Amino acid sequence: MATAQGISADDYIPTDPDQARIGQLLFYDKILSGNKNISCGTCHHHDHAGTDGLSLGIGEGGIGVGPDRTPGSGADAIRKRIPRNAPSLWNLGHNSVELLFHDGRLTRSDLYGNGFDSPAEEWLPSGLDNLVAAQALFPMAAQFEMLGNLGENDIVGPVHNRIDRGWPIIAQRVRSIPAYGQMFVQAFDHIEEPGDVTIVEIGNALGAFIISEWQSHDSAYDKWLTGTPLAEEAERGRNLFFTNRCASCHAGPLFTDQQFHALGLPAFGPGRTRRWDHISRDVGRMAETNLLEDAYKFRTPSLRNVALTAPYGHNGAYPTLTAMIRHHADPIGARTAWRPTDAALPDVPWLAAVDFAIQQDSGEMARQAAVNDLRPMTLSDQDIADLVAFLHALTGETADTRPLGRPDSVPSGLPVD
Repeated sequence: MATAQGISADDYIPTDPDQARIGQLLFYDKILSGNKNISCGTCHHHDHAGTDGLSLGIGEGGIGVGPDRTPGSGADAIRKRIPRNAPSLWNLGHNSVELLFHDGRLTRSDLYGNGFDSPAEEWLPSGLDNLVAAQALFPMAAQFEMLGNLGENDIVGPVHNRIDRGWPIIAQRVRSIPAYGQMFVQAFDHIEEPGDVTIVEIGNALGAFIISEWQSHDSAYDKWLTGTPLAEEAERGRNLFFTNRCASCHAGPLFTDQQFHALGLPAFGPGRTRRWDHISRDVGRMAETNLLEDAYKFRTPSLRNVALTAPYGHNGAYPTLTAMIRHHADPIGARTAWRPTDAALPDVPWLAAVDFAIQQDSGEMARQAAVNDLRPMTLSDQDIADLVAFLHALTGETADTRPLGRPDSVPSGLPVD
């Protein structure tokens, strides 16, 4: 039986509150996006527990937040859905976190001399404080997330030439705003004047905010660890969870082994295609390692506050915890029974032909079905209800009361989603 483990405020990367305050503003400021029309907070919104409530997000060009976000219109309309589900931000600053992104393409490493093994390789600037700070830079360089399309702004072209060449332009935008410039001078000891601000300080401020803002360790389960009983249904679920293989992957204080597993989830969406792929598939970890043994494997997510972050899976295939558990118990049956209406995809008529095209590729479907790390298990309806109750017991009591929250306005003067 796996050992139950708790967490406390002492288990997180330390942050500076003044830097976190800058990060809060930047997190919701569309100045970081190429076309100044989307922020980090658009897809990781406080109203949606740091996610967007969609299976596959709607990036730059869209309008609104959460399940009501629309794909825009005319020249500004989106050209592609975001290929993967917006990952949760909860507890990313915990000291045990070793890698980020669904495919783990960002890790701590000395490989490139900048502290990280990342998609930017040697071009990721030195001086980023931690994984969370480094991660914050990549959506700004992603075409369909925050960057925009060729010809639309002054950042896209440089990024297409090399991933790091847009970041200095973004930094110049930020430090040119007097309020930001002054805050950076006050919050960072080595910044003597606004002109010294680079993308590194911007990333570190965003990291400080994400780490401090999205900590959660006050759930009913945490109280159980100190002697307070769980409700009867949740207690039965806890026993099932720790004795019925769930905890073999969802292990440790964050309920993740930080490894990669193939779950055989239903495939849909544009896929996260590699340059030589001509079909809308997502090969998961294999895209990072180029090892066939890693095909269709994705990082085990943390389960803390999981009840707040539906839909579930790397592509948000399942709308409820019940449906996701049923898939774990019977992956072949659940995959067969899955229907496109199970996905939370706002209507985008011009992308409809792509949304489920991959399911017509019999060869690709056979390849995905052949790789599945889940072993079927027998669970009654009551068992599943008990497991769901336990997963709800992992929700922090103060999860909806964050230290800083969403700002009403940002220094750029752009609208806040």
